[in-house]
Amino acid sequence: MVKLLILADDFTGALDTGVQFAVRGAETRVVTDPAYDFTRAAGDVQVLVMDAETRHLPAKDAYDVVFRAARGALEAGFTHIYKKTDSALRGNIGAELTAVMDAAGADSLAFLPAFPKTNRVTRGGIHYIDGVPVAQSVFGQDPFEPVRASAIADIIAEQSAAPVVLHGPMERLSETGRPGIQVYDADSDEDLMRIGLQLGAGALRLSAGCAGFAAALADILKLEGSAPPFPALAPALFVACGSVNPVTLQQMRVAEENGFRHIHLNPVQKLEPSWADTEACAEAIGLWLEAAKTGRCILDVNDPEGRDATGPYAQARGLTTEDLRVRISANLAALMARMLDGGLDATLLCTGGDTLLALMRRVGVSELTPVCEAATGAVLTHFVYKEKTYHIISKSGGFGEPELFCELASLVGAGEKREDISC
Repeated sequence: MVKLLILADDFTGALDTGVQFAVRGAETRVVTDPAYDFTRAAGDVQVLVMDAETRHLPAKDAYDVVFRAARGALEAGFTHIYKKTDSALRGNIGAELTAVMDAAGADSLAFLPAFPKTNRVTRGGIHYIDGVPVAQSVFGQDPFEPVRASAIADIIAEQSAAPVVLHGPMERLSETGRPGIQVYDADSDEDLMRIGLQLGAGALRLSAGCAGFAAALADILKLEGSAPPFPALAPALFVACGSVNPVTLQQMRVAEENGFRHIHLNPVQKLEPSWADTEACAEAIGLWLEAAKTGRCILDVNDPEGRDATGPYAQARGLTTEDLRVRISANLAALMARMLDGGLDATLLCTGGDTLLALMRRVGVSELTPVCEAATGAVLTHFVYKEKTYHIISKSGGFGEPELFCELASLVGAGEKREDISC
């Protein structure tokens, strides 16, 4: 029986890849413990997705985490490993692909990084976002992890001495050939499926890519069963935005134009860990809970457009970019937990993997079951906190069309356009 481990470098990536198998009825679990005991994944679990949280680690540390996980899974009887990579090629790509090969004692791994549904394709070994080479796209200006190269071979070479073998779209494929990381061009979902079928399940024992190829892999490996039913959702949408990606910023602008209440956290609220325990926080939580009752509400870590309060505040206190990333996600999670404790009754939308993982840790949840995609790249799942079930939609900051928040609000039945409400 096929038993697949998916190793993701952040939480939203774990979910948007795992859901490709869940919607086909495969027994799929998402775990957040890199030291997970793989012998626990017995019984009916066909697909185990691990959020290894390696996106922001040094390359050597990322290699070690992935190597240990891949080796442990193979020793526990897993037959296939899929290294989930970021669809914009952020993170420790070379180190992690090499770690999978080394853990398996293999000299070859299939890498299909395209995600055509989100306009991310590979041509001539160059990765493109919306028709632009990735290093020239918004991901080249990412404040935390900018992509500096567009040629996949160059990205891999930054962290790995493994050979890179490029495969064009019309090339006939087989298991045999030169050793190394095998990079495949793909412009469409049909390309991904064609390549996967030509390679076959044997050659895909070790493979890598994002949610795009995961959908094809689920069919090729015949991981399927009875798909889960669509649940009843709370008829309100509450957005916890921890992303600074321009794609998400545009989605929030469109949402605000269509009646969403948009709350911006100030520097103290998002950067000072002690603020969540103050009386001022309790008062703000009360106001935000009232705003949430309008049915469409955003709690946002970004400064209002045209203002930069956070930069000077952080600089005056000697905070690094990494300090900002960690503090903002932790504080947003603490505030969201307080809102849940205060009776927030809504379907949640979390943008950014750091945001969602911090919330899960805050409420003591380490395992999730993905249900379906509410939209491309937006994954619906649920968790139980204090004996209440909350449904949550997660998405990477760079995913989705400008109208996505409005479409998700309609999906959950979150009312019509409303006038702005002052808190």
